[in-house]
Amino acid sequence: MGPLLALTSAVCYGIVDFSGGLLSRRAHFAAVTFLGQIGGLLLATAAALLLPADSVRPVDLLWGALSGVGSGAAMHFLNRGLSHGAMSVVVPVSAVTGVALSVVCGVMLGDRPTAVAWLGIVLSAPALWMVCGGGKDDGGGVPDGLLASAGIALQYIALAQADASSGLWPVAAGRVAAVLVLLPSAARHPRRLRLPLARAGQAVLVGAGAALALILYLLAAQRQLLAVAVVLASLYPALPVILGLALLHERLSPRQVMGLLGAGIATVLLSLG
Repeated sequence: MGPLLALTSAVCYGIVDFSGGLLSRRAHFAAVTFLGQIGGLLLATAAALLLPADSVRPVDLLWGALSGVGSGAAMHFLNRGLSHGAMSVVVPVSAVTGVALSVVCGVMLGDRPTAVAWLGIVLSAPALWMVCGGGKDDGGGVPDGLLASAGIALQYIALAQADASSGLWPVAAGRVAAVLVLLPSAARHPRRLRLPLARAGQAVLVGAGAALALILYLLAAQRQLLAVAVVLASLYPALPVILGLALLHERLSPRQVMGLLGAGIATVLLSLG
């Protein structure tokens, strides 16, 4: 069940990145990010109320809040990068570097992946890079991708420390923290938030999708090693490529085909490991 939850999280994140990337080119990225966190807060709170928790400890809420700080920073820099940089550059930089940081920290915290799982982890990084083309940084998106990766790692690592008895309240606490982190910037530039109703609704839905992906990741991390859950959940860059192929009539390069095959093999290895 753990691998399936992590892969479903990856699907949600892939849809969110594809949709959020397109939306950030039509509306200001800061508005997309802030309104998205509002949407995430609404969904996470509703989910936490629907799924009873055995006991919610303050320390679990603090871990969730720290994760939310990482989420807010990650989405800010990711959407900023996607607003002017190539999706095929910003997304893989954030994903691959975030995976590397998370796996290293997971091992330091006591994770002991099997040899098969290690093979899948090692294979996943170049596979993700090839899936997204490994293109040139013509739009200057690499710095934002690197900054987003640090937030992604913090998001994954901190949330995995919350006890399962706390239910989904750490995710809700994280959305509160993310909103508070982004609030000063939003307050300084209130005009950025004045989006057409349709655009604002889209941003809220994107954020709700990101919260759903994080909920699925949390449930996966409670059922398997942190390193494995992070890598499986971070296979999301493959989906924007597939959506681009299906919806935007883009063409796959031989490198992307190899990357998709590598990601598939890594998924099998991690599931077996």
